[in-house]
Amino acid sequence: MKSKTLFSIFAAATFAFSSVVLAAGSKTYQVTGPVLEMNDSMIAVQKGKDRWEIARDSSTKVTGDLKVGAKVTITYTMTATEVEAKADKPAKKP
Repeated sequence: MKSKTLFSIFAAATFAFSSVVLAAGSKTYQVTGPVLEMNDSMIAVQKGKDRWEIARDSSTKVTGDLKVGAKVTITYTMTATEVEAKADKPAKKP
């Protein structure tokens, strides 16, 4: 019985540690400004003269009353979804 409890604690600790290591691998960024527009898949905020659109989904954690005009700070990561490498053009002869 004691070994089952010890194994359960070890398994839980390993799982928790691996989640922290995976989360620490991606760099996070922030943008702050008033909400211009929002829907289930995106939030648009004004940053200076620029409009920033940040994607979101059902796993996005929202704290407070999110509505148009509210000042928000959005924490996000950047992940490539596709990379296409193009061949170099041959150098022109003089």
